[in-house]
Amino acid sequence: MKQLFFTLILLSTLFAISCKSKSAKEEQKDGDLSVEVVDHESSQQTNSEIPVVFVEHKSEKKIDVMIDNKLFTSYKWPEGVYKPVLHPILTSAGTIITRGFPLEPRTGERPDHRHHVGNWLNYGDVDGFDFWGNGHSGERSANGGEIKLLEVEKLTPGKGEGSMVTKGSWVDPEGKELLAEKTEYLFIAQGATRMIDRITTLMATGETVKLDDTKEGMFGIRVARQLELPSEGDITLLDAQGNPTKVTAMSNEGISGNYRSSAGATGLDVWGTRAKWMNLYGNIGDEKISLVICDHPKNQSYPTYWHARGYGLFAANPLGARDFTKGKEELNFSIPSGQSVTFRYRLIISSNAHLSDVEINVLAEDFAKKY
Repeated sequence: MKQLFFTLILLSTLFAISCKSKSAKEEQKDGDLSVEVVDHESSQQTNSEIPVVFVEHKSEKKIDVMIDNKLFTSYKWPEGVYKPVLHPILTSAGTIITRGFPLEPRTGERPDHRHHVGNWLNYGDVDGFDFWGNGHSGERSANGGEIKLLEVEKLTPGKGEGSMVTKGSWVDPEGKELLAEKTEYLFIAQGATRMIDRITTLMATGETVKLDDTKEGMFGIRVARQLELPSEGDITLLDAQGNPTKVTAMSNEGISGNYRSSAGATGLDVWGTRAKWMNLYGNIGDEKISLVICDHPKNQSYPTYWHARGYGLFAANPLGARDFTKGKEELNFSIPSGQSVTFRYRLIISSNAHLSDVEINVLAEDFAKKY
């Protein structure tokens, strides 16, 4: 009788452990679905364990952002670019998604619009000065404005995300400051997905600063050749020696990019439309990639207009209503003397998966609530 009693106790204990183990696994699975919506790869590391660190190279005018001991992007302020940029930007698998030209040219790239460098924020008409296109000819433009880095105020490494705070000055060709800039970058690791949140505040330090309507703005990125949209006709590409070469027999092999907006527009039809976010998706080799820019509800003109071209320029522009509506609407935005305006954008880079609308909406809503 005693033996039977102990046997029953043992069986009950084993059954309880088994149920507890099963429950924990189910809970883990449910947790993955709700928290890691865009984690398309299994990983032994949780987001809170992925290290984000910064490596400064002051003599090279750059700061490397390392995630999980791999280069994610570099913050650079090189001569002849006239603005700080993030260049290159890589997926979690190590694939470069930005165009190399003009800083690090690669064979087969387009050598046009040399002012499109990595990822940046500026504008084409600031009191009549062109901050967007300055340097397009290889030299400083006569009316070109420049964003000078004054200080990297703070670098904060972390687990799952790290932050950087910078101060800059928007100056005219004579060196007169028009706008003071303060920017916070958050570099975020979430499974196989990487994100960059950029929060930029611009203050008019002298007189009122006018930012009249133009399509040339504002939060932009120039992508790798493979993420361009397939096209027809003659184009110019870089050959193996780095020389621009006209290609008449156009090949779209390996060119797989396409746009899709939160409003449902696709392809080249997205240009000039308004949407909460825009997804540029395609493949580089066998790797499926989504590159998404999210607008923020607190931004001017939300949902923003999109200056998105088939040749690889991809930009959110909240200030260019006249160009995007063919003159039907006009904004003519300005920042009064002593006052400021803040622009908030999120850049999402997904590896090994094309993000669905539902997945993007989750990340966009998280961004909207965060700031």
